[in-house]
Amino acid sequence: MSNLFRIRPSLVSLLAGAGLLVSLSGCVELVVGGAMVGGALSASDRRTLGAQTEDTAISLKGGNRISTVFGEKVHVNVTSFNRKVLLTGEVPDTATREQVEREVAAIENVHSVVNELQISPFSSSFSSRSNDVLLENKAKAKLVDTRDISVNSFKVVAESGVIFLMGRVTQREAATAAEAIRNVSGVQKVVKVFEYIDDAELKNYTAKPQ
Repeated sequence: MSNLFRIRPSLVSLLAGAGLLVSLSGCVELVVGGAMVGGALSASDRRTLGAQTEDTAISLKGGNRISTVFGEKVHVNVTSFNRKVLLTGEVPDTATREQVEREVAAIENVHSVVNELQISPFSSSFSSRSNDVLLENKAKAKLVDTRDISVNSFKVVAESGVIFLMGRVTQREAATAAEAIRNVSGVQKVVKVFEYIDDAELKNYTAKPQ
């Protein structure tokens, strides 16, 4: 069962996210490994198309490598955004935590790794992971309703009630998004894992036709 949740998004999250995209745009967009592929969503992503493609490959390769090396010993989610990898989940000890990071850091095109793996003798339960899927989608919906930010510039990951936010955003956008999500019921903490851009770069994106 744990293999279903090793790579973000899970099957349930993928379907739920697809449903959200249908309601927003009136057409179906494919979301793979955090990359929104197709149409306006891909175009409005602040990553290059090459980075989006590489993020998908990194997430898949990372999940496969961890499954091969560690099997059921660990529960690790691999999320890549603009070649920065976020590791979340549970591992049994410090040595394994460090080894997981090394395995992922060695994957082609990975620029950096943010290791948020928790040390625990037990992996999270099916119920806990299901709650995280729901919480993740509640957080995404909150961003959709938040003014003055571009929702497609953010990647949301939920793990044990903690929301991790990734993306290429300004300091103002980061603060706005984090504050909005802190008010979502069930969120215990918000962790920012952003790549920051300045207002001049932001203007380059907002000036592009949508």
